[in-house]
Amino acid sequence: MNPTPSRARALALLPLAAALLLGGCVLGHTVHPSPTAERAASQTRAEQLFQRLKPLCGQAFAGRIVADTPRSADDPFGGKTLVMHVRGCEADAIRIPFHVGEDRSRTWVFTRHPGGLRFKHDHRHRDGSEDELTMYGGELKPRGEGERYEFPADPESRALFRRLGREVSVPNVWAVEIDDKRFVYELARPGRLFRVEFDLTRPLPAPPPPWGG
Repeated sequence: MNPTPSRARALALLPLAAALLLGGCVLGHTVHPSPTAERAASQTRAEQLFQRLKPLCGQAFAGRIVADTPRSADDPFGGKTLVMHVRGCEADAIRIPFHVGEDRSRTWVFTRHPGGLRFKHDHRHRDGSEDELTMYGGELKPRGEGERYEFPADPESRALFRRLGREVSVPNVWAVEIDDKRFVYELARPGRLFRVEFDLTRPLPAPPPPWGG
């Protein structure tokens, strides 16, 4: 018995439907990269940033605040001289003290590892001892745009913030931006944005060592 015209059309469409279903599965797979692909992307981005920072080793640069909202009443940065010093340069770690006036308690630490790049904040007291709020930060996001590199707060940092009653900092995302003329440090979270821009075209004399450095 010959199939009816409607049944024949339905049978003819079966290969197309199967192809569309298979294609959807393939496309769905590309939307969610494999862990191996994500790791490779992280390593590539990490190497890009590391190679950007290495030529700055030994140099210091002046900065200025370009965003600070909302500004707190006891703003520790207002009216202070801001200087970053690319002071510690090792094979897999770069340490950048961030001086705020006479306050030399802050150091940014970039550490390269097999999975990518880690960014931490090393906070010290004047005697060199660690502050209770220290070594917080996150891992470099594997995907990014151009010369912007983002580091969402990692689980250890979120736990530290909660333990110290700083839940407001749990959604922190730090970012750095770097090109031939400027280096930008940024802290962002809902309702908060802080950015400092450093002029890389005019190096300064090296400042004193950081506390504990």
